[in-house]
Amino acid sequence: MMKSWVNSAERIGADLLLDLSEPSEPSAPSGSFRPPGGRRAALIRALREAVRSGRLAPGTRLPPYRSLAADLGVARNTVADAYAELVAEGWLTARQGSGTRVADRARPLGRTQPPGPARTVEGAQPAPPRAAPPRAAPPRPAPPKAPARARGPRHDLRQGAPDASAFPRTAWLASYRRALQQAANEVFGPGDPAGRVELREALTEYLARARGVRTEPGRIVICSGFAHALRLLFGQDRGGGGRRGVLRGPLGVEAYGLGFHRDLLAAAGVRTVPLPLDEDGARVDRLARERGVLLTPAHQFPTGGPLHPERRSAVIDWARARGGVVLEDDYDGEFRYDRKPVGAVQGLDPEHVIFIGSVSKSLSPAVRLGWMVLPERYVDDVLAAKGEREAWASVLDQLGLADFIVSGAYDRHVRRMRQRYRGRRDRLVAALATHAPHIEVTGVAAGLHAVLRLPPGTERATVEAATRRGIALDGLADFRHPQATEADMPVRDGLVVGCATPSEHAYGAALEALCGALPRGDRHGVEGRRR
Repeated sequence: MMKSWVNSAERIGADLLLDLSEPSEPSAPSGSFRPPGGRRAALIRALREAVRSGRLAPGTRLPPYRSLAADLGVARNTVADAYAELVAEGWLTARQGSGTRVADRARPLGRTQPPGPARTVEGAQPAPPRAAPPRAAPPRPAPPKAPARARGPRHDLRQGAPDASAFPRTAWLASYRRALQQAANEVFGPGDPAGRVELREALTEYLARARGVRTEPGRIVICSGFAHALRLLFGQDRGGGGRRGVLRGPLGVEAYGLGFHRDLLAAAGVRTVPLPLDEDGARVDRLARERGVLLTPAHQFPTGGPLHPERRSAVIDWARARGGVVLEDDYDGEFRYDRKPVGAVQGLDPEHVIFIGSVSKSLSPAVRLGWMVLPERYVDDVLAAKGEREAWASVLDQLGLADFIVSGAYDRHVRRMRQRYRGRRDRLVAALATHAPHIEVTGVAAGLHAVLRLPPGTERATVEAATRRGIALDGLADFRHPQATEADMPVRDGLVVGCATPSEHAYGAALEALCGALPRGDRHGVEGRRR
């Protein structure tokens, strides 16, 4: 049984990224001796530093004792004692019914954005809509019969999409209504290209707390997703006379990644250079004359696994020495199961990292909202590239998402979906262990997909067999950079299997069909490895 970082009993509270390692050591080995009170002292030190640096802003509500204790792997009393001491010192406040919050101390330097409009407390009920008087409707002729639509696959196991049936409709509608009721008249005019300040303030607090991002609202630019961010940074199709980008190539990229992103960069005239991958992530030591590098350090897509701490530090050193920039795609950063959260690389040096995220997987791709956390030197150029007014991201959706985050509904949704997707992952691993033990499964400690390693030379035939069974999935070869060499990056046969897209009632049948499409092992069987 895998040891899960996610505690199935803990369904409440907000995510809070804290580093409890000793200051002189990057990490402590599991099971190592700690002096009495060591974890309590480390927690107090980490919370103090988070408040002092401004990562936890005044008024931020901290997770309940049991929620934070489960996330950090410490005793509940340890968290309770740490909270009590920080309350006594004046760092935190605690009131019945309000929870534990960061005290209203002096704000850190650099936060000069004016506060957004006041928000109502969670649970405030909007006035019910006025019912229209009933009236008889004249009979209508039957509409013409729509042409038959092409049927999709019976089992959709493609990566990259969340469970659409799990969208939090009730909570989203409540946030949207609150946002509309409180919106000033100017909201319904031309939008600020930087994005609504309410959303940028909410993201400043959330990203600092949950992902370790160091920023302020003035350095966040709202966009419609990761692809839109790339277009703003690197420009439009240069062959068609499009706009020149803020950044220029060549750009280092991981040897396995989304071909759509490579195509978008190529259309903008940016040459991409593949970096080999191993068990520690991208080989950033191969960076040379590139001006930037695009990485998925929280969970490498699609092969899985975080970027090793030494390589995180090394890529920052490279950016400083080269005057380059790291583009951090926070892919699957919020969905981890068997390991504690990995903070953003951006936290190591905000002036050399562009942090890019969106709600396409945590919430829905139908909510076309994302964000860029920029070094100060790029803010004006990105805003100039975006134009004088908001033309991409709905202002009303921005206000709805801001309320969704501030009310705590976003945290609750992410934690609930983390539980659901972990269950999906466990069912996939169990099905393969029973019906295809010779298949190795990797990349399952986080994210919405898994990689199934196949015997050499069997990938294409397996994808074809899956298609005949009505299964939609991707072969690993589809994500390989066309210029990756066999010497630097050996070809791997495999499948990229999404765990999130099917509904709950259809997932079992999809797994059964998948196992039937896989190549068979030898007659003795081989025990598959899981990591």
